[in-house]
Amino acid sequence: MNKVLLYCRQGFEKECAAEIAEKAAALGIFGFPRVKENAGYILFEGYQPDDGDKLVRELPFPRLIFTRQMVAVGDLIRDLPQEDRVSPIVAALLGAVKRAGDLRVEVADTNESKELLKFCRKFTVPLRIGLRQAGILLNHENAKQPLVHVFFIAPGHCYVGYSLRNNNSPFFMGIPRLRFPSDAPSRSTLKLEEAFHVFIPADEWDERLASGMYAVDLGACPGGWTYQLVQRGMMVHAVDNGPMAPCLMDSGQVMHHREDGFKYRPTRHNVYWLVCDMVEKPVRVARLMGTWLVNGWCREAIFNLKLPMKKRYEEVSHNLSMLAELLSENGINAQIQARHLYHDREEVTVHVRRIWSAAGGRRDER
Repeated sequence: MNKVLLYCRQGFEKECAAEIAEKAAALGIFGFPRVKENAGYILFEGYQPDDGDKLVRELPFPRLIFTRQMVAVGDLIRDLPQEDRVSPIVAALLGAVKRAGDLRVEVADTNESKELLKFCRKFTVPLRIGLRQAGILLNHENAKQPLVHVFFIAPGHCYVGYSLRNNNSPFFMGIPRLRFPSDAPSRSTLKLEEAFHVFIPADEWDERLASGMYAVDLGACPGGWTYQLVQRGMMVHAVDNGPMAPCLMDSGQVMHHREDGFKYRPTRHNVYWLVCDMVEKPVRVARLMGTWLVNGWCREAIFNLKLPMKKRYEEVSHNLSMLAELLSENGINAQIQARHLYHDREEVTVHVRRIWSAAGGRRDER
């Protein structure tokens, strides 16, 4: 397959296209993106017949910021016959995918696709049967085998292909399905919860999101992000000149500092998490996060970078590069990830984890 289908947030197709073109070229894979405004997806077409297969194997999915899912696909299937929609899809997958572990029938995340999604749910069962009869899909779900995707862009029109389980989003349509807690102070709480799902492997939650940890929330008011930390049993220093939700203060786990988040300095030496969702220029936030990480004031950080109206990909890339350079110059080995989350709007969420200490090259102790 020579194409890659990339799901993204509606209105961010240009950013998604700029990113894949840059990342593909860095791997020596050349082609061009096909972009339709407000479609909720883009198509990158390589010049070589197996460029799509190479990209889903060689381009690390966690490095993509504006992409929700990455799927190797062939040409668009048009005008599926109503009397037999299964056979053309099976024929398109024969030879391209073998012994797949599961199936997803999806659409773009747009209002126009909501009605089409109802059809996708009904169509999944007969299609799964047909794929199993053809030997394309295993008889039982297998989380280690490739995932078949059928992506409808209009009634009777779809792309078909696959993603690799160790290099894709584990979520349907690339979107974690989260429920807003009725007692949370604001809907922004879902941003941090989604970030935990995206950036922290589930089998590491007990270690890295443990009860009893100390955390700092800069720009905490009214407490949407603090809520997530409190729910996990952490002790939180909430920094904001504004008021915090009374339910959080009543928990006994929150100490409220009425200070400017840019001026606050921690009084403890065992802060594990730093979180920050301040409405401020991204370069200021990135530099502030760098200060905390370089000084060892936290071990992991999750923060948002607000996006400008234009050149959004370029702005994010610049700030991430600046942060990476700052950490490197100070001997900090860190893992940096960024993603335009489902619950983000005009912002990108960044996760940084210190891997090695600045002195002696030893692994950071937890």
